[in-house]
Amino acid sequence: MRHEAQANDSDHEQASLTPPRSRGRWRISFSVALLLFIGICAINGARHSLNALPRGVDVTGQVTTLPADDIRFLTDLTHADAYGRPLVEQQIFDHVLKIIGNANDFLVLDFFLFNHQSGALAPGQVYRPLSSQLRDALIARKEAVPALRVLLVTDPINDVYGGDPSADLRALRAAGIDVILTDLDRLRDSNPLYSGFWRTVIDWWAGDGSGPGWLPNPLEGGPSRVTFRAWARLLNFKANHRKLVIGDDGAGKLVGIVTSANPHDASSAHSNVAIQLSGDALRPLLQSEIEIARFSGWRGNLRPYEAADDRQPPEPLGALPSITPAAPIYATAQALTEGAIKAAVLQRLAATEAHDSIDVAMFYLADRAIIEALLQAAARGVEIRVILDPNKDAFGRTKSGIPNRPVASELVAASDGAIKIRWYRTHGEQFHVKLLVIKHAASLWFTLGSANFTRRNLNNFNLEANVAIEVPTRAPLAEHVTGYFDRLWSNRDAPDSEYTADYPTWADPAQSSYWLYRLMEGSGVSTF
Repeated sequence: MRHEAQANDSDHEQASLTPPRSRGRWRISFSVALLLFIGICAINGARHSLNALPRGVDVTGQVTTLPADDIRFLTDLTHADAYGRPLVEQQIFDHVLKIIGNANDFLVLDFFLFNHQSGALAPGQVYRPLSSQLRDALIARKEAVPALRVLLVTDPINDVYGGDPSADLRALRAAGIDVILTDLDRLRDSNPLYSGFWRTVIDWWAGDGSGPGWLPNPLEGGPSRVTFRAWARLLNFKANHRKLVIGDDGAGKLVGIVTSANPHDASSAHSNVAIQLSGDALRPLLQSEIEIARFSGWRGNLRPYEAADDRQPPEPLGALPSITPAAPIYATAQALTEGAIKAAVLQRLAATEAHDSIDVAMFYLADRAIIEALLQAAARGVEIRVILDPNKDAFGRTKSGIPNRPVASELVAASDGAIKIRWYRTHGEQFHVKLLVIKHAASLWFTLGSANFTRRNLNNFNLEANVAIEVPTRAPLAEHVTGYFDRLWSNRDAPDSEYTADYPTWADPAQSSYWLYRLMEGSGVSTF
């Protein structure tokens, strides 16, 4: 006991030898250093969220006139019968494969998800093997036409940011196809709270994320493991989210498809939309893809296709040629990417008046400017219908319903019920559509492609690609687009099941959900 007491006395004496002023100085120094570090991270994050955009981003293409018959609206649709069995109707990748099979000179493809990974999906569940179908079609066409130039631009997520290199991409490279992983560091950061820390602490040593890993693969439910560096890149929440293919039609004319669909096996049952068109309207997208490949390290060329055709002065947005009843029906097409999509959508929404109508079919609806524009249009007497994914399914995982459920509640409440909402009935898959349709008395304007209506998709963070089409309402194309939406809205041609459910089915008016959505959307700390 005496020794313990002496030891305690010794400890107290030692502690008393450290002046309180020194301890205070240490605390102040640590606090200053911590605040300085936080400040550097914040400045770094803010700076990279405002980076100058590289060439090929935020593109507003020339408005181009073409016969309406040269444009085709394509859909993939999944619903269930009365017994819960899936009913699948698919068109999009059948047409993608046809474009590949007809190309003689070049092909350019850009797809966000191009892999067979299934996430947490149930073992034994049957999907269409889209990734291998696309891979095999590209290799077969390259073997059949050795001079064919093929460029595939894709997102590093397909290599799990270096943590699990893709065998499909390796096979394409071995076949002589140029495969380019997008340099995401050249893009603006959408998640500054994390990105500042990422840029300051992790980016300089994270490399490409390759190497032996010990963490679970975020995209695959199996035993594969990836590195911490791969996970760190994933959490930066940025992507080349585009989905398109452009090639020659075998006769020297451009043909392409812009879509919301990915060649991703686990996504093969998703409902999606696409537009297929031909001609010079595709040139701005083609040039944009070449620029993205170049800033990501590609050194090839696609002459003479590289230079956009600017010999004709641009027409006013939405201008349509004069026609007579005996003349062919013409439409206009315009390529839009990233922030240009938002600008065009807001312009078109602001121009709506009473007796016009707006139809929205969307996987994610969260952007504040678009929500405000919809509410203002409703106040002017515009009829508005919205079909949303209930945000409850994500590759075998359950989601919270954010952002669509609180946004739907806001639209209904703030418009006093004038904005009508229905939910697409998903059964494990997703309603992955990104479509806006504005109908006037004589014309129909619509845009579709890869872009959800969210901050990340529309504010020059992600890479996105859409096409905007305007066509007379009497054209078969207009009837096809409006017929698609009416079919889902009214559950037409679904005698034993429903495509869509009434608004109360998944309504979420809770203030907690609403403010959580606002925080996630505003800060960028979200996956939407």
